[in-house]
Amino acid sequence: MVIPIPNSSSSPELEVNDLTALRSQRSGEGLALNQRYLNRQLGRVLQTLGFDREWVRGEGPYLIDSTGGRYLDLYAGYGVFALGRNHPFVKQALHELLDSNPPSLPQLGVSGLAGLLAERLVQLAPASIDAALLTSSGTESVEGALKLARAATGRTRILYCERGFHGLSYGSLSVNGNEEFRAHFGPFLPGCEAVPFGDLEALAAAIEPGDVAALIVEPVQGKGVYVAPDGYLAGAQELCRRSGTLFILDEVQTGLGRTGRFLALEHWGLDPDIVTLSKALSGGYVPVGAVLTSRAVFDATFSSMERSVVHGSTFGGGDFAAGAGLASLMVIEREALVDRARAMGDLLMELTLPLVERFEVVRAVRGLGLMWGLELGPPSGRAARRVWEAVEHRQPGLFAQLITVPLFRDHQILTQVAGHHMNVIKALPPLTIPEQELHRFAGALEQVLTGAESRLLRAYASLGLGLGRRALRAR
Repeated sequence: MVIPIPNSSSSPELEVNDLTALRSQRSGEGLALNQRYLNRQLGRVLQTLGFDREWVRGEGPYLIDSTGGRYLDLYAGYGVFALGRNHPFVKQALHELLDSNPPSLPQLGVSGLAGLLAERLVQLAPASIDAALLTSSGTESVEGALKLARAATGRTRILYCERGFHGLSYGSLSVNGNEEFRAHFGPFLPGCEAVPFGDLEALAAAIEPGDVAALIVEPVQGKGVYVAPDGYLAGAQELCRRSGTLFILDEVQTGLGRTGRFLALEHWGLDPDIVTLSKALSGGYVPVGAVLTSRAVFDATFSSMERSVVHGSTFGGGDFAAGAGLASLMVIEREALVDRARAMGDLLMELTLPLVERFEVVRAVRGLGLMWGLELGPPSGRAARRVWEAVEHRQPGLFAQLITVPLFRDHQILTQVAGHHMNVIKALPPLTIPEQELHRFAGALEQVLTGAESRLLRAYASLGLGLGRRALRAR
């Protein structure tokens, strides 16, 4: 059913001054309100895919809808809910902080909580890191990293990787390797240039002139779940060192235990100049991010009292954000979630790697820790391949939706497609996910793949028609 867009004149006035009562009074209106006041096109996408649930509660790895249906959330808010939703320890810590009436954001003053968060992050980072700049998001962390790199080196060129994702604000979009996000927003910041991910020869050629301020790269690319090839990151770091180029690792999604190390860079023994963090640091409650840097980079930017405020963030380092960050780090340590992510990641890979041999359409299973992706490709049968190619020509990435939609509809498991026009299914399970739920996911995935592959022609026709009808209705 298509949700109508209400006229502003028909929207009820606020009749209560209590938030709980307001939520109750207006329950069931989420999508209609979105279509009236927020992103109308996103609402149409949700309706087309059948993802237009009215979510009312979150508990650990589950989202609960208005009918009481419990959905296993392997989307985890792009990785924000690494601790699961509404973790009791973080929740209690924030309750206590709220009740203490903290002197948050004095601006012309310092906060002890911000200092404690910075101290702990530096302690957990590699030896090359000695200072922190606190922010409110991942993209803001990237913006800060780009500014510090140019200020510290006196250079302007920035290299980034094709397919890399670093955010959607203007500076971070200038180093975004995905054209679907960049279209219609150019021209971008001058001096930002893409290089192929994993190609040291191309990187060496780009760096060779000696005028590159920084290379920014994800250890595991979020779009497509591509793990850096063996030797690439260490080689990139060495090329940067030799040329005076700063080495920036974007760990906004890979950091805080996601890959089975506190920071993914530990898999390769790296010592970057700058690391960007956010997402899981929030505990799922208060937006928070950080730019971790070497003291040399920090002091070259904030080089005098006069330059002490050349960069900052209104809400960066607020007491509630810092409290959420500290509580999240405590949970990760108390519950040994880094080790757990490694063990659960190994189990997920063990459960899903056999799918490559069993199904023609499964080309690869890859990932690191609990950052997982399954790549799909055309079957070998002539008729099925012809249908695949015809539909993919018209709408690339449709087959991945043929998997994610029934996982959600029939098995109550929320996953995502790993990128625009990509036949890659991605999962970012909470680090706290029960082991049996990984088994359930693997079993559900096998069932859906069996149906999709064995009935490729009919499934394509029926889902394609169904999505088409929903898209028409959504218009």
